[in-house]
Amino acid sequence: MKEWDYSKPWFHGSPLCLNELLVGSTITQDRELARIFSHKPSIVAFDENGARFHNGKLCGYIYIIDEEIISEDVYPHPATTMKPGEEWLIKRGLKVRKIDETRIRAEEQLSEEEEIELLEKLNNR
Repeated sequence: MKEWDYSKPWFHGSPLCLNELLVGSTITQDRELARIFSHKPSIVAFDENGARFHNGKLCGYIYIIDEEIISEDVYPHPATTMKPGEEWLIKRGLKVRKIDETRIRAEEQLSEEEEIELLEKLNNR
């Protein structure tokens, strides 16, 4: 994705306290998506209005990548279910700086029934 603006801020969400990300970690330029990832969900879903829902249960942190990112540092996640450009993997370790703490938002939580329904849809593809 050579036309991507790599100069915009990059974020990582995690329930862990971190100073550096390892090769293969996921980053995004979407701070809200990083917030959701901080809850360690196995499912992230979107409704027709673009609202996001997930099954993460952990409080966590949002980190900003604390060094310059160039195109050679990242590549689009090959198995993402999200829109192009929302989820990237890193090719080298990157320093991060914690910028926020996160709490679970009840209105974003998938119910058990919704989780089962989504998993059934995925398995029937």
